[in-house]
This record gives sequence, structure tokens and C-alpha cells, in this order.
Amino acid sequence: FSLNSSRLCSAPWSRSLLQTRACCRVCVSVPMSHWSGSGFREDSWFKSLFVRKVDPRKDAHSHLLAKKEDNNLYKIQFHNVKPECLDAYNELCEDVLPSIHADPEYPCELVGTWNTWYGEQDQAVHLWRYRGGYPALTEVMNKLRQNKKFMDYRNERGKMLLSRRNQLLLEFSFWNEPVPRPGPNIYELRSYQLRPGTMIEWGNYWARAIEIRQQNQEAVGGFFSQIGSLYTVHHLWAYKDLQSRENIRNAAWQRDGWDEVVYYTVPLIQHMESRIMIPMKTSPLK
Repeated sequence: FSLNSSRLCSAPWSRSLLQTRACCRVCVSVPMSHWSGSGFREDSWFKSLFVRKVDPRKDAHSHLLAKKEDNNLYKIQFHNVKPECLDAYNELCEDVLPSIHADPEYPCELVGTWNTWYGEQDQAVHLWRYRGGYPALTEVMNKLRQNKKFMDYRNERGKMLLSRRNQLLLEFSFWNEPVPRPGPNIYELRSYQLRPGTMIEWGNYWARAIEIRQQNQEAVGGFFSQIGSLYTVHHLWAYKDLQSRENIRNAAWQRDGWDEVVYYTVPLIQHMESRIMIPMKTSPLK
């Protein structure tokens, strides 16, 4: 059994097939510069279809997003307390932490200290600022190891905790530095786990968004992680109560640009959570 090639090529369906193949050859033609030896180079045309090109960065995210005029480093602590020990834990913290905050020998400040009200229960959150960056943090840690009152506090605290974790943070350049404020207030800590590689994009949108959310002075501080869980962002807000929180957040949707910020930043988020927190008695943020 044999085929006559001239008769085959003259068939209508065959001409259509050949035209299709010719078209495919045109569509996938590759410049000779993309060939190397017997095959494609690794940066070939075909591979470029599947590899997203990223503009090279000339500086670290921390330098691009953090404040340049100071050298503040922040530490946030999350302590999960045994439910039956929460009152004793609070009394212990209120006795020891303010003394460290007030001592000029320690280059650190207690920004705020809270118990969670809604969100993760039986939890304490502490936010510290180290003026002088990592050297200040190291100095404080070395001095605290020689502080008997603190070491006793630490040992007693350990008996009351189920777990604990912390992060080292920098503050976004476009947020205000957290400063003590009178109360009573409730505080919301909104934490976002971003997709790796999206921190610059997040910062670009929020540099505009914060102007929308500052009208009621509810913005307290904005931070991004350096050590601990990476690509984490924390936004800290203050409200008089839960109803004022709802009113202020709803009002943001009436301002130009807020809907755009939400639309473009939501796809950057892998996970998010909200904590409503009540200040402890000795918290500088009341």
C-alpha cells in the first residue's frame, strides 16, 4: 500500500493541513541568537514565555521602605498565657516592664502593652522600641541578663505561659511614629502575611492610603518584619470603641482612592488576621 504524494498534496484537506503547519512554523520561528550549540540557551525565547521578568533592585527593601532620619528597631512579643494565670501575669508585667521603660540606662521604650479582647484569647502583646537599632537591642539584652529583678520576672513568667514568639520590625517611612496617647481606647492590630516579593508594591499603595486613613487620627503605627515570620506587615489602629471603629472604616469607602487601594493590595495577601486589644494599666498607649 502506497500513497501518491502529488495527489495527496492536491487534496483540499491536505492543503489546509499544510497551511496550518506553515503557519505554526512562522509562529514559532526563533532568531538564531537564541540557539547555542545543539539546543536553546537557558534564556531562550521558549523559556521566556514562562519566566516573569523582575526589575533588579539596587537596595534592600528595609532601606527603601523604612525611615531614614532615625534608626529605630521594634520588637513585638506575643505571649499566650494559661487562662488561670492571666491576672497574675498582668500584675507581674505591670510591676517590672515600666521600670525598664523609665530607666535611662536602657536605650529602649515600651510603646504599648495589651491583652487581646477579640481574636486569639488569653494573649498579651508587647511592643518595644530600640533607639539605635540592633546595637541598642544587644545592649539592652546584655544588661537585662545582669538585672536580678528582670531575671526573676522572666522565671516567674515562664510558669504562666503556654507559648511565646516575637518578631523584629522596622517602621514604614510614611506612617507616624507611635507616641503615647490618652485613653480610653481600644486598639486593633491588623497583621498581613504577604506573598514574597510584594513588599515594595504594598508600600507604594499604602503610602497613598495612609493619607485617607489619617483624618480621624486613628493610625498609630505601621511596621514590617525583619526577623521572625518574614513578609509580615502590622498596622496598629486606635478607636474609642467598636462602634467608632465600624463608622470610621465605613467612612473610608466614601473617600476617593480607598477602593482602589483595597482592590490592588488584597491579591498581595496570603493570610490576614485582626486582634482587638485592651491596654494594660501601665501601657503608654492608653
